[in-house]
Amino acid sequence: MPIITIPRGVNQNEKLIAISRKTYEEFLEWQRKIKSARTFKSTTAEKKAVERGRREIARGEYVTLEELQRELEINNK
Repeated sequence: MPIITIPRGVNQNEKLIAISRKTYEEFLEWQRKIKSARTFKSTTAEKKAVERGRREIARGEYVTLEELQRELEINNK
């Protein structure tokens, strides 16, 4: 019969769950991967540039991909 030990620091208001060791180890590995993954932190200048771009799009000041490709083809000839 398995033995379960509850740490002394756990108070009665905390909820405990029982999972297999394999599941626990997979969870720990997943957590390590998530913590080691680099996250993108934009600078203030980048945030301002994105907002400026959004305002330009809202005003219709943009070119479509097709327009850009046509312009590039014309300039490359």
